[in-house]
Amino acid sequence: MAVMEEGEKYRCNLCGNEVIVTKVGGGALVCCGEDMELME
Repeated sequence: MAVMEEGEKYRCNLCGNEVIVTKVGGGALVCCGEDMELME
């Protein structure tokens, strides 16, 4: 899933890491070898 805007929150379904986007640079967030899931 591509990062779209600042403030989005993502979580890794394998290890539970969470990130908040502070700067959009394109591409997808990856953790533990898998794309991170957008939290709603």
